[in-house]
Amino acid sequence: MPSAFNLSTPPVRALSPAPDSQTALVVGAGFGGIASALRLRSLGYEVTLIDRLNRLGGRAQVFERDGFVYDAGPTVITVPFLFEELFDLFGEKLEDHVELKPLDPWYRIVFSDRKSFDYGGTVADTLKEIERFNPADKQGYLRLLEMSRRIFDVGFSELSDRPFHRLGEMLSQVPRLIRLQSYRTVYGLVSRYIRDPYLRKIFSVQPLLVGGSPTDTTSIYSLIHYLERRWGIHYCMGGMGAMVDALGALMARHGIEQQLGTTVAQITMQNGRVSGVQLDDGTHRPADLVVMNADPPYVYTHMMPSDFDGGWQARRIRRMTYSMGLFVLYFGTDRRYEDIAHHTIWMGPRFKGLLNDIFHHRRLAEDFSLYLHRPTATDPSMAPPGCDGFYVLSPVPNLQGSTDWRESGDDYRDRILSTLEAHLMPGLKRHLVHSFYMTPLDFKNDYLSLWGSGFSVAPIFSQSAWFRFHNKVPGVDGLYFAGAGTHPGAGVPGVLCSAKVLQNVVTADHPHVMAA
Repeated sequence: MPSAFNLSTPPVRALSPAPDSQTALVVGAGFGGIASALRLRSLGYEVTLIDRLNRLGGRAQVFERDGFVYDAGPTVITVPFLFEELFDLFGEKLEDHVELKPLDPWYRIVFSDRKSFDYGGTVADTLKEIERFNPADKQGYLRLLEMSRRIFDVGFSELSDRPFHRLGEMLSQVPRLIRLQSYRTVYGLVSRYIRDPYLRKIFSVQPLLVGGSPTDTTSIYSLIHYLERRWGIHYCMGGMGAMVDALGALMARHGIEQQLGTTVAQITMQNGRVSGVQLDDGTHRPADLVVMNADPPYVYTHMMPSDFDGGWQARRIRRMTYSMGLFVLYFGTDRRYEDIAHHTIWMGPRFKGLLNDIFHHRRLAEDFSLYLHRPTATDPSMAPPGCDGFYVLSPVPNLQGSTDWRESGDDYRDRILSTLEAHLMPGLKRHLVHSFYMTPLDFKNDYLSLWGSGFSVAPIFSQSAWFRFHNKVPGVDGLYFAGAGTHPGAGVPGVLCSAKVLQNVVTADHPHVMAA
């Protein structure tokens, strides 16, 4: 880990069993669950990782069709040291197991009027791109970058691994959060420094990576801009599935049991303490500690005992704001599109209006913006020779809207393909080998995400830090959360940091484990 950033992690004693054979169950094998399992194992717990899917990774599944390999979910690595730490816990090195390749540009942003912006490289590279749009915004960008650094120094370096399950912990941070203008939205903060309308959109898109609208998300998430600048954007050769496989092998080497294809029906408790989980086949799995790497709204409404907390969390959940849904289209072509960057963001003709349709009106608009992933630009092994594989993501309303995806899915796919053909990929339909897609309905059914939301609850200020679902479940000893719905939030860095928070909380709750 770079010495300039000292994220506090308590010292660990790898593989020494806890003195009283403490057992831990981690439910959900996404990156947050995998990281939690590894960190608990390094503390000495006997750990079992359970997931209802047949493959590790949670939303980082892998689809294979006709020789094409597709990452189903996350595609971007921005903070490599968070993965490196997991191998370091056991005296191993990440680079011995996977290859991370830095990308340049990080993203190519293409507008519907064919203007484009290559984002990434050095600050000087970015200033050259800004000059093509509005030279007067170059100084504003530098001030925005400095503001992002200040937010990063607090929001990431200091607070991303700190628990927020006590109100006092939140109140102590309020003065600093006010000084950092966290009451503004990301788009509002960017607009303070940038005047050009194209550039405002370019430097405001990051909240969509964690499930929020740029016009609603607290400007705390502007730290993503500096985070990208600090470490760059990386691709894992072989896809994110290769990272999942490497982590799975790490768990196997160090004694973590992996139980896949297994669905947890309910969390069991006794005398105010967690006692384990009940599987959907009626089997009870006892444990001293349970970590839920699952969607907290779903857990509280479907997996807690019926008399838990008098229904307070259930009432709160009904009032919460949820992230958008995702329509994800996967397709292969029998030719290569060499002029398509590894990551392309295609901006449709509307910005604020489209965001309002998705997040507020919850209606499926006729237009859209798209994130296009072409891993074969960097890694030809992801497709047969001479071919390209693509993943295109479109933010859409979650299932609180009225869209019937069983009726609308094929039409939406066809509209996306027509747009890509018209604006980015000539002759696409002639060269299409196959296509298939996921909708918010799949996120609901496959990942048990309430309302089929892509990133659990939205990252607005009133649902961040102490206001987000706590990593330590109130009123129940031994029950914890990790993952997108808990602090610090969604995205690969967020869920990996949630496991660091978990480690800190468990260490404080169970000091006898560390003292053994």
